[in-house]
Amino acid sequence: MAELAPYTITPGTLARLAQPTLPLADGLTMRPWRDTDALAVQEAYADPDIQRWHVRRVDSPDEALGMIVNWQHAWAQERRLEWAVAGADGSLLGRLALKDLELFDGVAEIAYWTVPAARGRGVAPRAVVAASAWAFQVGFRRLELEHSTLNQASCRVAEKAGFALEGTRRGAARHADGHHDMHVHARLADAVGALPLEA
Repeated sequence: MAELAPYTITPGTLARLAQPTLPLADGLTMRPWRDTDALAVQEAYADPDIQRWHVRRVDSPDEALGMIVNWQHAWAQERRLEWAVAGADGSLLGRLALKDLELFDGVAEIAYWTVPAARGRGVAPRAVVAASAWAFQVGFRRLELEHSTLNQASCRVAEKAGFALEGTRRGAARHADGHHDMHVHARLADAVGALPLEA
């Protein structure tokens, strides 16, 4: 069956790109995941807030390594694009992902978490802004960001990163305590010039 319109991002385009390291302020970077991040990933998923909003835990370094390997392979398979957010000293501060990639429409969803020590420092908004700018440069036209309506911290991240609230998806996502209503935020590529320089 032939498509009546061209793909926004031609399949294979992302797979051919080397994953970049993106600089953030204060010496922070978004970089590809390393096998040596496994213990830090396990420790991150021991945090109650990450468990609550991401609905999982990681029970061993081997399990964390398996996640990292999957994240590494997902880039070449154009399934999801995953970065580690690292401090100037190399410590793991968070994760930033572009997931649910729709290459025909040029749409992706942003997901992220930060470790407790990184919260309140603007790490997540800066990572979202950097990933958004990169995504728009490679051809994505729309980026979405969803979070539970109970997750006010994530709502603030979306707002600081310039993602407009578009509405609420009722009972849309399962959490450990039941189904949550989800806020939907989005940003379009034609607004990229208005991306905040420092969130």
